Amino acid sequence: MNMRLIVIASALAALLPTVLHAQEKRSGKGLTEIPDPELNLMRGRYTVGGNNVAWFGVTMASQWQASSGAAMEGALQLGMDFRNGGTPKVSFTPTVSVTAADAPLPQTATDTASAPLASVDSSGLANVSGLVQSVQVAGDGNSARNVSSLTIRDGEVPVVADSGVRSASAQQGGASVTASFDNNQARLELQLEGVGAVQQWIRSGSVGQTIALGGNAQQVSNRLQIELVRQSMASNTPLTQNIAQAMALTRGIGPGQ
Repeated sequence: MNMRLIVIASALAALLPTVLHAQEKRSGKGLTEIPDPELNLMRGRYTVGGNNVAWFGVTMASQWQASSGAAMEGALQLGMDFRNGGTPKVSFTPTVSVTAADAPLPQTATDTASAPLASVDSSGLANVSGLVQSVQVAGDGNSARNVSSLTIRDGEVPVVADSGVRSASAQQGGASVTASFDNNQARLELQLEGVGAVQQWIRSGSVGQTIALGGNAQQVSNRLQIELVRQSMASNTPLTQNIAQAMALTRGIGPGQ
């Protein structure tokens, strides 16, 4: 993961609740005074130049193949269209599925009552800011992978339809998948009772992928893609009417909410 991805992804995560809050308030256009506490957190400066951010998109996908034969999959697409200036047009599409196990969980040494499944504690990651990737494994024969990427390009904005829903979930036995989006964050989570959890999110000040496993022979993967599409901007277009203004400064990243 290079430093450019960390800085841009963190800055975008910090901006997510700001633009969505603006969507709710439907405030008028014009200049807005930046409060002193926010000015105190700013550091560095980045000039956008003659290009304008027209689209910001996030795609998350997680897969989990359990040793029992159960399979879980979850995905979400979040898009923000800034071409009309001011408040962005937001689209969100979640996908979730759980396939029943073909066989009961195998009775291995770590599954018996005398030797319960190992456990891992990921609670401390809630206090980490910026770009987070974590893999915690307590068991044998597991496969776990976190992959993230950032694409910045010029050209056409993707055509993405809004599903009209902001949360989707599926559950079968001890397996569950949830994909959700609200004004503070977009989150994808897979859980297998007694074994562990897999998460991806983007929220204020944080973009993350975590895998925590306490069983054996689990195969898990997380994939996160962030895409920025730029379009030419007229020289007399006020930056205050577009998200480019918010990206003009690389802000200090505070704790996630």
